Amino acid sequence: MIVKRIAFKMKLYPGCEIQYRSRHEKIWPEMKSLLKNAGISDYAIFYDEETCMLFGTLKVNNMESFEALSSNPIMRTWWLYMSDIMETNTDKSPVSKALTEVFYLS
Repeated sequence: MIVKRIAFKMKLYPGCEIQYRSRHEKIWPEMKSLLKNAGISDYAIFYDEETCMLFGTLKVNNMESFEALSSNPIMRTWWLYMSDIMETNTDKSPVSKALTEVFYLS
């Protein structure tokens, strides 16, 4: 099985860190299951207070399932739920910029 590491960044609106953290502490069980069933593991999100940037990393063992998440109703509902506290696209998905790996120490 090939595991791909993915890193990305997103932008949180100023003053919304507590709300963002709270919503993730209470992440819906069906959302957790959706992510795990799509082959996602080691998923972490970090916050930079100076820039309001979120930095995420995750591992995926099934890129096809990962890429299909954007059409899942649970994911779309989560995006809508989060859209008032972070930058989003017109479909309410988070504005997310993929980051290029330049170094990895295993």
